[in-house]
Amino acid sequence: MPNDHLYTPWRLAYISALGPAETGGECVFCGKQHGTEKSDAANLIVGRSAHVYAMMNLYPYSSGHLMVIPYDHIDTQENLPDAVLLDIMRTVNKAVAVLRAVYKPHGFNLGVNLGNAAGAGIAGHYHFHVVPRWYGDANFMTTVGDTRVIPESHEQAQAKLAAAWSAL
Repeated sequence: MPNDHLYTPWRLAYISALGPAETGGECVFCGKQHGTEKSDAANLIVGRSAHVYAMMNLYPYSSGHLMVIPYDHIDTQENLPDAVLLDIMRTVNKAVAVLRAVYKPHGFNLGVNLGNAAGAGIAGHYHFHVVPRWYGDANFMTTVGDTRVIPESHEQAQAKLAAAWSAL
């Protein structure tokens, strides 16, 4: 296998800048329980359910990279109530359907990073990543230039995804 390792040096600066979860700073995921269409667009939220919301990642690995986030500030999945766990997975399924409809990816990475050591940028608030993937999407810009090429703005993507979310 030619590539035994995947290096993401751009993540270190982001993760290091966040510091430990116990800094007392406000969580970027909290306070979004009661959104309006206008505030959801500004916060890059594309859809909501009873216990969670789906939001675009500010530092996406690909176009359409979404996160499914519980309204409650809970750090790890074993502390989530069963109703929230079920809602997360149902919302992940809807996110996959929306991303298939809008972007037609060849596959997906689905998952959770529990704790800073596992790569969680925001370890104090559980969130589930839904990352659409295409053949050849890790090109030379990422590997040589430490730069990702995302072909649309967050605002353009949010508008398309929110419309598709409402339609499904």
